[in-house]
Amino acid sequence: MTELSLTKTIILKAPPQHVWKFLTQTDLLATWFHNAGSDLVEGGEYKIVSNSIGKEGDAIIWGEVLLSDAPNKLVHTFTHPMLQEKNTVCTWTLTEIEGGTLLTLVHTGFELVEDASFSMAQAHDKGWDEHFLRLRHVVS
Repeated sequence: MTELSLTKTIILKAPPQHVWKFLTQTDLLATWFHNAGSDLVEGGEYKIVSNSIGKEGDAIIWGEVLLSDAPNKLVHTFTHPMLQEKNTVCTWTLTEIEGGTLLTLVHTGFELVEDASFSMAQAHDKGWDEHFLRLRHVVS
């Protein structure tokens, strides 16, 4: 069994304090990811909900915020039905650079034990790429 980590990095033309809001405030999170229903706060649980017709409000992703060190680092668990409710962990690191923020996501906890788990990791890799493209447009 091999554990896989996904690492994504993006440079945003905004200070860390501004980018932080897009990671933790439900209204801004919804502009590039999904509606969280409530802000992400340390020690709190979150639930990302569907906006699909007939499934409005259904939980599609959920977890718990393990660390919230504004505007430097956010760590939360991340699961959904396709992960069979196995918790993975997302660690977001915001580094101030000249002209903006270097944002790095490390998503860990994908255990590669069969072809299906590889497909799941690959799907998350692609999904984060798509979300990061939207994040770039709404933050800058």
